[in-house]
Amino acid sequence: MAVVDITVADAATALALQEALAAQWATATADRVTRDPGQPGVRLRCYLDLRQPLGS
Repeated sequence: MAVVDITVADAATALALQEALAAQWATATADRVTRDPGQPGVRLRCYLDLRQPLGS
């Protein structure tokens, strides 16, 4: 199991990156991002099960 914290400029980029990860491994996806007041960008956390590759 891996926890991936994504910090990027906008929600669309964060969700696209999560989608790319989900195409490779079993992933518990998030449907929204978080913003910290006064900080630039958005954050998203997803959980990958690296023991379950989807492509094989």
